[in-house]
Amino acid sequence: MRHRIAVVGGGPAGLAFARVLHRHDYPVTILERDPAPDARPPGGTLDLHKGLGQLALDKAGLLAGFEALSRPEGQAMRILDTDGTVLRDWRPRPDDRANPEIDRGQLRDLLLGPLDVRWGQGVTQVVPGTRDGVLVHFADGRQETFDLVVGADGAWSRIRPAVSPVTPHYTGVTSVETSLDDVDTRHPGLARLIGDGSVAVYGVNRSLVAQRNSGGHVKVYAKFRAPLDWHTNLDPADDEAVRSSLLALFEGWAAPVLDLLRRGAAFVHRPIHVLPVSHTWTHVPGVTLLGDAAHLMPPLGAGANLAMLEGAELAEAIATGPGDLDTAVRAFEERMWARAGRWAEITTAGLERLVSQDPAEALALFDQVQPS
Repeated sequence: MRHRIAVVGGGPAGLAFARVLHRHDYPVTILERDPAPDARPPGGTLDLHKGLGQLALDKAGLLAGFEALSRPEGQAMRILDTDGTVLRDWRPRPDDRANPEIDRGQLRDLLLGPLDVRWGQGVTQVVPGTRDGVLVHFADGRQETFDLVVGADGAWSRIRPAVSPVTPHYTGVTSVETSLDDVDTRHPGLARLIGDGSVAVYGVNRSLVAQRNSGGHVKVYAKFRAPLDWHTNLDPADDEAVRSSLLALFEGWAAPVLDLLRRGAAFVHRPIHVLPVSHTWTHVPGVTLLGDAAHLMPPLGAGANLAMLEGAELAEAIATGPGDLDTAVRAFEERMWARAGRWAEITTAGLERLVSQDPAEALALFDQVQPS
């Protein structure tokens, strides 16, 4: 008997889950609130790790497709002092595929493949334990029941309240994102500064990171410690006002570094929220969570990797298990909690060191992860 399964959220976690089920000819309903795959910008680039994101793609039969799209050279990392001095300049070996980069949009399209997504299907609430299964409430007033609802709907999950009362809390660190287009032609000096991968500059309680995407596109992230309402007197839609505020915050840094902000096209405010490091819940039959919905952590390269592997593993457990859906989900949750807890500790400590009173902590962390 095939169970009625829905996954809420068409991001990396939900699509990895659905794609592995599809590979096993197991039906799944994908519910995504966005009206279309290109309804909003897909975001920056992701480094998919061996044993995590790459393993998930292998389980989905998509590893070769990923290798054709990914950029191993994007693993390169350069670290500068605030005066522009090069402190580290690490470049991967030609055969190094430990963490190759791929644009989020490319990854989404790779995972989507033949999947049939119900676009524009915003879910507002799920109610487990009804006579017919888990009741899903949609934004348009409709209702539908399933045997299992998987919440892969991100930080502010509408599915999480069905299993846990916990909500994300602010870390004290804010990120403001901007971007540069056609960098090699329009900003060749900045293109050289960034190189094939990323360039990072660390100061007291603040940092600037620029990361190359495909097609000459660059994402720039300014991170700094500030109250959640730091921008109260600033119109976030006023790009020039935001730019001026950031330039004042990073005053005294080398001119080429500040050009990453001066040349930015638009600014997006992203305060960094997290869930508790060891977030777990009492198992609720018929509902579970993946990725940020389950274990939101600082964005230091682990989140999407974990989310994809979790989706792939849960799908395999359902499609190839003995048939007891609830037993498969319970066992999956135990494995997920243990692994996610370890990574949450690592990334939480990492954020403290990368945006700290002592910039040398950031350099030391880099040397631990990627010796020069």
